[in-house]
Amino acid sequence: MKKPYDYLVVGAGLYGSTFAHLATKAGKRCLVIDKRPHTGGNIYCEEQHGINVHKYGCHIFHTSSKRVWDFVNSLVPFNRFTYCPVAEYQGERYNLPFNMNTFYRMWGCSTPAEARAIIETQRQEVLAAMKEQGVSSPRNLEEQALCLVGRDIYERLIKGYTEKQWGRPCDQLPAFIIRRLPVRFVYDNNYFNDSYQGIPIGGYNKLTDALLAGIECHTGEDFLNRREYWSALADKVLYTGAIDEFYGYCYGKLEYRTVRFEEEVLPCPNHQGCAVINYTEREVPYTRIIEHKHFEVFGDALEENPVTVISREFSTEWAEGSEPFYPVNDTRNNALYQQYKTLADAEPDVIFGGRLAEYKYYDMAPIIEKLLNSFD
Repeated sequence: MKKPYDYLVVGAGLYGSTFAHLATKAGKRCLVIDKRPHTGGNIYCEEQHGINVHKYGCHIFHTSSKRVWDFVNSLVPFNRFTYCPVAEYQGERYNLPFNMNTFYRMWGCSTPAEARAIIETQRQEVLAAMKEQGVSSPRNLEEQALCLVGRDIYERLIKGYTEKQWGRPCDQLPAFIIRRLPVRFVYDNNYFNDSYQGIPIGGYNKLTDALLAGIECHTGEDFLNRREYWSALADKVLYTGAIDEFYGYCYGKLEYRTVRFEEEVLPCPNHQGCAVINYTEREVPYTRIIEHKHFEVFGDALEENPVTVISREFSTEWAEGSEPFYPVNDTRNNALYQQYKTLADAEPDVIFGGRLAEYKYYDMAPIIEKLLNSFD
């Protein structure tokens, strides 16, 4: 007998929602389920005091693909938000990414030539020390970062933040985590180089709702608890959950870092003056503070709402019951993932896609671009 759906989409995050949207446009019948009580996955927002709070950390949509930008704006208009985070170290604040504003604050230099000379001198000191030890290439993240930007930037703006984020000393982290560090010798605080960036007007729920418009969707439903029932409803399954959980952790558990959030409502219209401040000292327990109002409200309009909402982010090891955020793509975990991928490649009726199913960190725009290309 013909099954009622062509695709069962497991997971109503950005990957699953975009897949369901494109498949439905192509004439396929889709059913979407998610074990969370809401759609949207990690881009889900919760309205508090008239402010859209990013419940799973800040998300800024950015891309250089006009096709992707036109696609998302055809669903919901985006605002003109530009990501310009700030870093704080021992009470001093620096602009990110590393640029002439950063260098002027750090060293007092006012020309690109001065900044280049300081960075190059520090790089050469590090390379010379490595050469004396018989080391030809960086063995860990610390050496990699020092070779790229020198000691001052590393010590103040990279080391403590990275160790909090990964829960390990930088000299015990693999070098590939920092393949490159953006260094700009211009006065430009725009974090991204992409042609387009912004936030959906009204929050990310507007984007998710538009993607899933007219598609049957059930939240609070865990696929793995009733796998046979749900699978019997569709010809194929798109699975966006954790790949190791799909196979009952038969080879062992993949490792993740997770994030714990502490929210606070403050009786002021503007607490920190920007959306994100990174705290780069190891001694400060949280990695950053997000002030959500700044994603969608600008200029004098900030004063119209007398309260603001902030979130402090604490990076910790993933444990059962917490959300898996960042894959730990070291040698051990990548080898373990390949074992699970071998099983997944042999599944005739299951497609594995997204951050958890592919054990790979994704930005939002590449997810959409990948799916648009797939449906081509």
